[in-house]
Amino acid sequence: MIAMARLRSRIRTLATILGPAFVAAVAYVDPGNVSANLSAGAQYGYLLVWVLVLANAMSVFIQYQSAKLGIVTGHSLPYLLGSRLSFSARVLFVAQAEVVAIVTDLAEVIGGAVALQLLFGLPLIAGGIIIGVVSSVLLMLQGHKTQRQFEWAVIGLLLIITIGFVAGAFLDPPPAERVLSGLVPRFADAQSVLLASSILGATVMPHAIYLHSTLVNDHYHAERPPVAKELFGTKIDVLWALIIAGSVNLLLLLIAAHTLFGVQGTDTLEGAYQAILHAFGPAVACLFAVGLLASSLASTSVGTYAGQEIVRGLCHITVPMWVCRIITLVPALVILAVGIDPTQALVVGQAILSIGIPFAIIPLARYTRNTAIMGKWANGKWTALVFAAIVVAVVGLNMVLIVLTVLGIQ
Repeated sequence: MIAMARLRSRIRTLATILGPAFVAAVAYVDPGNVSANLSAGAQYGYLLVWVLVLANAMSVFIQYQSAKLGIVTGHSLPYLLGSRLSFSARVLFVAQAEVVAIVTDLAEVIGGAVALQLLFGLPLIAGGIIIGVVSSVLLMLQGHKTQRQFEWAVIGLLLIITIGFVAGAFLDPPPAERVLSGLVPRFADAQSVLLASSILGATVMPHAIYLHSTLVNDHYHAERPPVAKELFGTKIDVLWALIIAGSVNLLLLLIAAHTLFGVQGTDTLEGAYQAILHAFGPAVACLFAVGLLASSLASTSVGTYAGQEIVRGLCHITVPMWVCRIITLVPALVILAVGIDPTQALVVGQAILSIGIPFAIIPLARYTRNTAIMGKWANGKWTALVFAAIVVAVVGLNMVLIVLTVLGIQ
């Protein structure tokens, strides 16, 4: 009886910890990820499966480190940065972070607008406005007293995303031997390197790194567990959340490799929808579009939340959520209004996002190693070496993405 009581107590404690990682995980299944994974599978089949698996493993490590920093210090990564940078450095840091937030929202709004066009035939600009309004309503749930409701709303959207994007894989599963062949690291040409970098850039998202260190603190408005228990529960939270997000991304790539490979025009969201419609019928195609819509709503809400937290942490001022929403939404609506190709905008957006990644992971690596900040919870030598290797890999591949994009190799 005593053992059962202890088990129930541990389960209840764990239940109070779970949630923040699932909100952060939404950034890993946004329209930018969908576009990158579908393009990789449609153009190169199973070639880049290994990139996606490796990127997801990196993301598990990085998101846990962000959460760990927030739990141990009680502060977010932006706050710690803001307390250590000079005024001019903070201004520049906020500027690049806001550019990242704008580009992130660009992908989310475009993806949602495309989804509404596929489902209801709406013009892209009208769809973008609807996405902006609905995501703003979702953001109203965010706050200390309503944080759990916000988390549950986002988790619900994550469930819809999962169902919408993986339905086709269960109807016509790809052959296991082809999937395993994709685990061998290799490239085919410069375009495959570009797509690999895009997958990595869409997976390791700067705003998700900043935000996770905030989420673990905003999650509680009452007594919280001891640090050791919270770190243990957070490992489970991060692992399961990113297993789900990583599985969705992997299945998207596998669906494209199995069903869309070699079919002209399937490297765009609209083309993929038409190919899925032809291969699986209207029901699965509708689920795909609904998943894309849910992905957009959840991601743009989380992205705006991250933008507000970045400004609050770095500048120690609280900008109203509606101001952050306007700042990130207007550029996306302008791009939709002038008729720029949505898929091309997503490709360029991933290159810009890549510039912001080092600004997030390098300070995170330094701070989690610093005993003055982390005390006894500071990363040891081997963990720090793993982090350094990840930093080199992420920064290196994303520099390749930037160079190839500038050179026009697409």
